[in-house]
Amino acid sequence: MSVSELYSQFTRVWIPDPDEVWRSAEIVKDYKEGEKILQLKLEDETVQEYPVDLSSSQLPFLRNPDILVGENDLTALSYLHEPAVLHNLKVRFLESNHIYTYCGIVLVAINPYEQLPIYGQDVIYAYSGQNMGDMDPHIFAVAEEAYKQMARDEKNQSIIVSGESGAGKTVSAKYAMRYFATVGGSASETNIEEKVLASSPIMEAIGNAKTTRNDNSSRFGKYIQIGFDKKYHIIGANMRTYLLEKSRVVFQADEERNYHIFYQLCAAASLPEFKELALTCAEDFFYVSQGRDTAIEGVDDAEDFEKTRQAFTLLGVRESYQINIFKIIASILHLGNVEIQAERDGDSCSISPQDEHLKNFCQLLGVEHSQMKHWLCHRKLVTTSETYVKTMSVQQVVNARNALAKYIYAQLFNWIVEHINKAFHTSLKQHSFIGVLDIYGFETFEVNSFEQFCINYANEKLQQQFNSHVFKLEQEEYMKEQIPWTLIDFYDNQPCIDLIEAKLGILDLLDEECKVPKGTDQNWAQKLYDQHSSSQHFQKPRMSNTSFIVLHFADQVEYLSDGFLEKNRDTVHEEQINILKASKFPLVADLFQDDKDTAPAPSSGKGASSKINVRSARPPMKAPNKKHKKTVGHQFRTSLNLLMETLNATTPHYVRCIKPNDEKLPFHFDPKRAVQQLRACGVLETIRISAAGYPSRWTYHDFFNRYRVLIKKRELSNTDKKAICKNVLENLIKDPDKFQFGRTKIFFRAGQVAYLEKLRADKFRAATIMIQKTVRGWLQKVKYRRLRGATLTLQRYTRGHLARRLAERLRKTKAAIIIQKQYRMQRVRRAYKRIYWATITIQAFTRGMFVRRAYHQILLEHKATRIQKHARGWMARRRFLQFRSAAIVIQCAFRRLKARRELKALKIEARSAEHLKRLNVGMENKVVQLQRKIDDQNKEFRSLTEQLSTVTSAHNMEVEKLKKELVRYQQNQGGDDSQRLSLQEEIENLRAELQKAHSERKILEDIHSQEKDELTKRVLDLEQENALLKDEKEMLNNQILCQSKDEFAQNSVKENLLMKKDLEEERSRYQNLVKEYSVLEQRYDNLRDEMTIIKQTPGHRRNPSNQSSLESDSNYPSVSTSEIGDTEDAIQQVEEMGLEKAAMDMSVFLKLQKRVRELEQERKKLQTQLEKKEQQENKKVQVVESKNGTDADQDADLAYNSLKRQELESENKKLKNELNELRKAVADRATQNDSSHEVQDSYALLLNQLKSANEELEVRKEEVLILRTQIVSADQRKHAGKSMEPNINARTSWPNSEKHVDQEDAIEAYHGVCQTNSKTEDWGYLNEDGELGLAYQGLKQVARLLEAQLQAQSREHEEEMESLKSQIETLKDEMDKQQQTFCQTLLLSPEAQVEFGVQQEISRLTNENLDLKELVEKLEKNEKKLKKQLKIYMKKVQDLEAAQALAQSERKRHELTRQVTVQRKEKNFQGMLEYYKEDEPLLIRNLVTDLKPQTLSGTVPCLPAYILYMCIRHADYVNDDLKVHSLLTSTINGVKKVLKKHNDDFEMTSFWLSNTCRLLHCLKQYSGDEGFMTQNTPKQNEHCLKNFDLTEYRQVLSDLSIQIYQQLIKIAEGMLQPMIVSAMLENESIQGLSGVKPTGYRKRSSSMVDGDNSYSLDAIIRQMNSFHSVMCDQGLDPEIIQQVFKQLFYMINAVALNNLLLRKDVCSWSTGMQLRYNISQLEEWLRGKNLHQSGAAETMEPLIHAAQLLQLKKKTPEDAEAICTLCTSLSTQQIVKILNLYTPLNEFEERVTVAFIRTIQAQLQDRNDPQQLLLDFKHMFPVLFPFNPSSLTMDSIHIPAALNLEFLNEV
Repeated sequence: MSVSELYSQFTRVWIPDPDEVWRSAEIVKDYKEGEKILQLKLEDETVQEYPVDLSSSQLPFLRNPDILVGENDLTALSYLHEPAVLHNLKVRFLESNHIYTYCGIVLVAINPYEQLPIYGQDVIYAYSGQNMGDMDPHIFAVAEEAYKQMARDEKNQSIIVSGESGAGKTVSAKYAMRYFATVGGSASETNIEEKVLASSPIMEAIGNAKTTRNDNSSRFGKYIQIGFDKKYHIIGANMRTYLLEKSRVVFQADEERNYHIFYQLCAAASLPEFKELALTCAEDFFYVSQGRDTAIEGVDDAEDFEKTRQAFTLLGVRESYQINIFKIIASILHLGNVEIQAERDGDSCSISPQDEHLKNFCQLLGVEHSQMKHWLCHRKLVTTSETYVKTMSVQQVVNARNALAKYIYAQLFNWIVEHINKAFHTSLKQHSFIGVLDIYGFETFEVNSFEQFCINYANEKLQQQFNSHVFKLEQEEYMKEQIPWTLIDFYDNQPCIDLIEAKLGILDLLDEECKVPKGTDQNWAQKLYDQHSSSQHFQKPRMSNTSFIVLHFADQVEYLSDGFLEKNRDTVHEEQINILKASKFPLVADLFQDDKDTAPAPSSGKGASSKINVRSARPPMKAPNKKHKKTVGHQFRTSLNLLMETLNATTPHYVRCIKPNDEKLPFHFDPKRAVQQLRACGVLETIRISAAGYPSRWTYHDFFNRYRVLIKKRELSNTDKKAICKNVLENLIKDPDKFQFGRTKIFFRAGQVAYLEKLRADKFRAATIMIQKTVRGWLQKVKYRRLRGATLTLQRYTRGHLARRLAERLRKTKAAIIIQKQYRMQRVRRAYKRIYWATITIQAFTRGMFVRRAYHQILLEHKATRIQKHARGWMARRRFLQFRSAAIVIQCAFRRLKARRELKALKIEARSAEHLKRLNVGMENKVVQLQRKIDDQNKEFRSLTEQLSTVTSAHNMEVEKLKKELVRYQQNQGGDDSQRLSLQEEIENLRAELQKAHSERKILEDIHSQEKDELTKRVLDLEQENALLKDEKEMLNNQILCQSKDEFAQNSVKENLLMKKDLEEERSRYQNLVKEYSVLEQRYDNLRDEMTIIKQTPGHRRNPSNQSSLESDSNYPSVSTSEIGDTEDAIQQVEEMGLEKAAMDMSVFLKLQKRVRELEQERKKLQTQLEKKEQQENKKVQVVESKNGTDADQDADLAYNSLKRQELESENKKLKNELNELRKAVADRATQNDSSHEVQDSYALLLNQLKSANEELEVRKEEVLILRTQIVSADQRKHAGKSMEPNINARTSWPNSEKHVDQEDAIEAYHGVCQTNSKTEDWGYLNEDGELGLAYQGLKQVARLLEAQLQAQSREHEEEMESLKSQIETLKDEMDKQQQTFCQTLLLSPEAQVEFGVQQEISRLTNENLDLKELVEKLEKNEKKLKKQLKIYMKKVQDLEAAQALAQSERKRHELTRQVTVQRKEKNFQGMLEYYKEDEPLLIRNLVTDLKPQTLSGTVPCLPAYILYMCIRHADYVNDDLKVHSLLTSTINGVKKVLKKHNDDFEMTSFWLSNTCRLLHCLKQYSGDEGFMTQNTPKQNEHCLKNFDLTEYRQVLSDLSIQIYQQLIKIAEGMLQPMIVSAMLENESIQGLSGVKPTGYRKRSSSMVDGDNSYSLDAIIRQMNSFHSVMCDQGLDPEIIQQVFKQLFYMINAVALNNLLLRKDVCSWSTGMQLRYNISQLEEWLRGKNLHQSGAAETMEPLIHAAQLLQLKKKTPEDAEAICTLCTSLSTQQIVKILNLYTPLNEFEERVTVAFIRTIQAQLQDRNDPQQLLLDFKHMFPVLFPFNPSSLTMDSIHIPAALNLEFLNEV
């Protein structure tokens, strides 16, 4: 391309500017070669003529197209030069607030002077694992690249951070180390990463200070090596420091501070532990107050000091050492305040003995006060013959004091660094390391001294290494792409380095001058002039003989030679050092020992530190090689060379920090300062090297996609994209040197991409003009047709309007006439109606007055009659009651007399019956006779009951008769009512006649009524107004009610949402705990495996025989029939096991929990009993009666229980003895003849006899017990009856009835039993001697009881008759009440009658309803009691059946297998599976451990869960708790082992999640809990567990399900995550929509189309289809499937949105279009799978809003308001970030202006958004397992043969 083509009209260029360095301008007129002036127009529309130098033909720099401005990589710019770099950095920094930019391999970081939220943990995880060019530039991207290259190439890495003071070097290095600490955290418990981070506060405190350029400037260089092991976890670190600025300890310039630690210590001086330091505020000390500003705005020194102390503690520095460190620092402050007084002669000085600061100094360091006072003012001179002590002047003393202070601080600094390295040290072998170099950048001040010289020397060395590395990378790139390599000329600063460090260089001459006894700075400067005046990098200033100039790579610097020698020697008086060595504090003494000299120092004192030379007056004669120690310059050169060797052995990564302004203003850019630093840090040199070759590089695919519009249609027919690109470039660019074709890329010279962009824009511009022309013509045609149609329509509507208006006028005239007619008629009618209704109203009120008078008279008469009736009845009843009470008293006296006589006869009879006890013969016949007599008595009892039933039927007939009479009586009352109505009608007729008589009077009153009309009319108007007001009031009330209802509904909705949120949070907390528990369990398993591996030794090892295999695997509770077990045993178990093991034993914990619940229930029961007893105490009389009855019942129960217990104990003893004797006899017989069948026959015969004897004994025992209870209860009732009335007969309990007992007989029998018991200790005596006599006595009692029962039934009949009579009386009373109410209703108005009747009916119905409710409650209570009893009986029956089944199974095991199978075929399958205990490991192996999901394809889903439940059910059926516990524990451990083995297998994990959930559902469905049995069939209810409550195991299975679910999500996320970014953001779902922008040195993964990392949306959908089909085929619950995909869609949303927020290249309109299309495809997939109600689509809302934000207009305030309204799911920070990142892909799009972004921020400032920029893609929603019962029955499940479970027997 010629110059005229490049510098044509409208082309923009850069011209120099004194203020802004470079300024943009536009060419007004085409430039032709040879012209001396270039016509330009500036941005402010001013025209300027730019002179062109024809000799050098240097034209202005061309400006890049706007589409290239703001690129992430400066090397992506087409025109590579200084103004383009500066403008790109400025646009990114000011407009987009991006502080990081790539420049090839260099990361340029601009200090924002503001805290930015881009360094959180979420950002670290977002950059982890990403390629360096995939995300926006960041310090984390550089750290990740170093970490990845270390792991991939197994080569050590280095990150070199450099820049000026205040540019942010320390912060960048700190964030890099934080990244390594987070990503490569230590695998052990040493927490090395925390120690590495903790070293930063310490080093900042002792090595950083405030300068004019930076509030936290590092005044030393450091290189931290972070060591990694083979797994790339941090195992250790090491720190090296360089060139501490010691002069700052004793001197600070204006507005600067000393090191932070001094001010922090002064701020904490008030603490009690620091009282001995004798410190005050910082302004009181000379060494820290010279800068006149001791505080930093926004910094709390006391708070920072606390952080420093915490860091010391974390690094292992003990508290005593910390106090000693602070003492040394405080002593330096006191040393600076020591007052030196000059003497009169001027050559000597002294220090006051009372100087407090010197005393504090000596006290803090533990040295002698007098010696330090003396040697501060004197020095020792040693000659060959003698030693002199010489005084020093004030200035000399001040210099010596300052040198001592600097020396103390330097030694302390080195000691702290050494101890930090000790804390970093590890014994593990280091596999690789990453070094972070935080070193000072190039410095130039008005006065530059030795420190600046060393700093610039180090930067020269680093720049040389940087240049060679960049050149090497360029060469490798060219060689890899097979492009011809030509040498590129780049700046080589080796001559400048040789000037400094070569032989007879600056440093060499300086060291030589230091060796001269009387060497001076002026002599050294003169030697430099003489030696290097011919060097091109050295100059002598014109106006100075003590300065020299060095031409560095960045700039020329003038150094002042004054002080070079002193700083290079760095001397301090030896006498002062010896005093410090003799300190009584070990730390101080060790601090100043010479580590290199092992031998003790001679008496003359020649000891010195390893880095500091101690000046000696007399040099030692015997050691000439140690006369002079190494100088500071020599040490620095040695350490720098060592550093360069380390860096050259690593792969370097460069971070260049730029300071945007000197005022420390946030986001303020000073172009002059920025250009100066860009030149100094080598960024422009990188640009120059890139521009010298082929800086622009495109892959063939990207080039084809970008410039496809420039390709002709016939060329597109070729399928080879590479050939197409070659043909197009050869046609477009004629010069072949401007581009090169590589193996995978096309390389362009500088400016060629801009030229191609111009051609592309011209092509688009021509196409746009054509489209605009066509569209505008079409719009004009449409506009004409629309105007013509509108005109015709207007005419038509106008004519119609005129016609309608005429017709409307005629219609209104006719309507007016009709309205007049109707109005006149209505007015006359209204007047007539008013008169008519007034007349009727007066008549009504008059008639009502007369009727009410008559009614009141009748009412008074009726009331008097009733009063008389009730008074007479009361008197008659009182007389009757008196007579009846007298008769009762007489009867009672007579009956008492008769009863006493009968009692005496009974006593005599009872005494005569004692001889029956001695009878031993003939009792069996008597028992039979007694049994017959009992039968006769029963027959009599049946006849008596029949008589009783006839009596009751007669009684019922009488009751019915009485009811019929009652009905007749009510009918008679109805006839009386009709008579009353006829009388009332006659009264009404008479009243009507009376009103006719008064009508004449009313006529006379018409005149008066006319006068009242006006008043009534006014009253009516007021009433109408009142009605309107009432209506308005009602409307307002209704509105208020509606509002209150709405508010209540809203409040309820909010409360529900809050409750749901709390529930979700609680569930997430619980599931996080479960997750942590699983992690800890996994970690425990790993440690256990490692321990077993370590402990393994060659040979065979045997496990202890008493150790169970389940002990190490089972942590779950056992099951027992007694509700978990005994709590006392559990507590004892806890005490024996110890707290640690008990904490892991869940069974003990659950037992204790169960015991606590039982105690709580018992407490509640006791409390309710106490309340009941308090209520009973209030009723004294009832308490006495009830107490006697209850005591009797309790005594009866106790007696019965004691008798039964004694009977059973004795019987048990006898049976045991007999059984043992039988067994012994059979055993003896068996030993005599083992093979004979007679033994078996005799044994069977004996067993049958024993069984029959036991049955007969049980029958006899029950009879005796029943008789005994009768006797006991009778005796107790007798004692209880003495305190009651004599007419109340005692009752005793008898089976199925209540019968009267003769008390005397019962008492005598009971005493006989007691005597019998007292005589005999063995119950066998009772059975032999006293049993028959007791039976006879009992039968006698039965006869008398039957006789008494008949009397009781007759009494009951009498009581029923009395109750029926009382009911008749109550009915009569109700009749009277109804008559009264009827009379009252007659006196009321009709409306009041209706209301009264309704009230009466309501009250009646409520009473009936209450009665029915009470009845229902009683029936429900009875039903519950019966159910409980039924359950108890069922359990007993089941226990009996289980025992029988167990006995049968035991017998069958000894029989033939063929017989077993025959018996099983005859039985029905009950849904239970039986297995032997020894087959349990085989069951777990075949069903859990070795089972593959493919084996069960085509069978019932979740078949293993059903099989396991059937096994559990059989163990429950046989009541074997150990078997249940063992099976469940083995199953859970087996599932865990399978999941651990297949931790990346989605199918296996999903399979066991479905089976675990199904087993959990089965345990719920068949638990017997009514809440889980609502959907069960009767057949399924038969399969419920009978004996065990497995609630605790359900919780364990629920926790296991949560762990499996989390593992399933982890596997699915691991498979989906690599696809998301490529499929959602990079792949072209809509072909041809997105365009590719030029890329720089950092390649994007999107450029690799043919690589393995490219995925499409179809890949994600296929993967999710696979997930869905697997989960559905394996029978996973639909609710869980929905939760799985909700979690996966959230992860897709989070990963895609995070990448969008961190990538500038995808924030464009076309990406938003592609993203919206991809999301719609995912939503369609959800609807197709019926998952749209899972909430998965809602999780994608942030990504949807981000896509809409990319597509919306971004210009006007209306657009800003629309964005704020629409993007509700995005935070303010995310919206602003996307707008800042938005990049147009074509020149026709416009960038988002800064003003628009500020408008968005202003509108969103009221939002309470979280501060987090990125979404937490690791967040996991809490999972919920809803109960999902199965419709299958257990007996319908078939076990396939492939499972190899033949050992399971169907029951």
